Amino acid sequence: MTEQIIKKLNDSKAARWGALAIVSFTMLCGYFIADVMAPLKPMIEEQLHWTSSEYGFFTSAYGWFNVFLLMLFFGGIILDKFGVRFTGIMAASIMVIGTALKFYALSTPSLADTTLFGWKTQIMLAAIGFAIFGVGVEIAGITVTKVIVKWFKGKEIALAMGLQVATARIGTGLALGFSAPIAAALGHVSKSVFVGLILIVIGLLTFIIYTFLDKRLDKSLKDSSLAPEDPFKFSDVTNILTNKGWWYIAILCVLFYSAVFPFLKYASDLMVNKFGVAEEWAGLIPAILPFGTILFTPVFGGIYDKKGKGVVIMIIGSILISAVHLIFALPFVNQVIFAYFLMVVLGIGFSLVPSAMWPSVPKIIPENKLGTAYALIFLIQNVGLMFVPGIIGVVLDSTNPGIAEQIAAGNKTAVYNYTVPMLIFAGLSILSIFIGFLLKAEDKKKGYGIDLPNIQQN
Repeated sequence: MTEQIIKKLNDSKAARWGALAIVSFTMLCGYFIADVMAPLKPMIEEQLHWTSSEYGFFTSAYGWFNVFLLMLFFGGIILDKFGVRFTGIMAASIMVIGTALKFYALSTPSLADTTLFGWKTQIMLAAIGFAIFGVGVEIAGITVTKVIVKWFKGKEIALAMGLQVATARIGTGLALGFSAPIAAALGHVSKSVFVGLILIVIGLLTFIIYTFLDKRLDKSLKDSSLAPEDPFKFSDVTNILTNKGWWYIAILCVLFYSAVFPFLKYASDLMVNKFGVAEEWAGLIPAILPFGTILFTPVFGGIYDKKGKGVVIMIIGSILISAVHLIFALPFVNQVIFAYFLMVVLGIGFSLVPSAMWPSVPKIIPENKLGTAYALIFLIQNVGLMFVPGIIGVVLDSTNPGIAEQIAAGNKTAVYNYTVPMLIFAGLSILSIFIGFLLKAEDKKKGYGIDLPNIQQN
């Protein structure tokens, strides 16, 4: 009887893939908001008169509260203590609040006439809204990751995580490809954010629907003969932080994502300034990257499930990312066809690393500590996502003196030189290759099984 009940839930393909589809849609909505401003940098400079440093300051706000207030750390503890239902609804609600504040700031021109904490009030409020949103979407990310472990452990876990990442990247692709056309059609950059606000409200409602399915899963597991795991204890944090394998994954994560996500914030501007693409369509080229992950991430996740070689997959992905950034830095690579090709390769590299990295964590950390373990990884990742965009903005202004003022004045011939920023991105990804080899050595030493297949043979 127990086996029959379980098969109707997490052993049922329809149930577990249905649950995955629901929570993945919530993340799609969140990722749309995360990147909705990326293609708008040229329009923001023209309409709102922001400099690259101001845009970088706003973009860096994503990680403020997660890093300085340790909100991700507390979010992970809340997740392990109170479960995915409570934490997911809380996270999605925070996303709605942050997005609403950002929309208000961008759609209120008078806020640009005053200052707050030394910045234009418009920029500061938009940044605070983005920081609040960042708390919500990152906690939602660790929640959804634990949802997948809950439904897919011992099954197609890497494929499931790959499909979730791929679905979320649809949100990124939609933002990169259509945010600028929406803003151009409706006459203001804030209109794209309003579209995102509607989406994130729908995402909240979607997750609420998932909670009913999750409750059924918990009941079936409670009724089964499966022994419950030990409850999370605060002392478990020390166990996580003293695990060398966990640290290698965390460092690889921050280096890899700092070489990709901040790059996407500037990629559309790169297309305009280096390759001469029209600003309202420049986002379509970077959109190749997330749309490429829709295909490749599940494929590589499926390979990892069946064949293993997780660390090798991560190292190959980091090598591809490094090569792309180095080629983008070459001054003579300025033909649009190269931009398309490099984005395809970047998409492959961007698919390889997450497809193996996230499913490897449960091989190192017990399930009752996973929420906190993922939260701490995301916290470290947010350090990079907070500092790198701001650094790139400052570097752009310092290596291109007077360009921001010329663009604001309507000079269509003024362009940024992106050589130094691309070298910074390349350096980060090269370091991630080195960390990948250290992780491989640690896996061989401790026998975590990161290079072994995920699907358990009965």
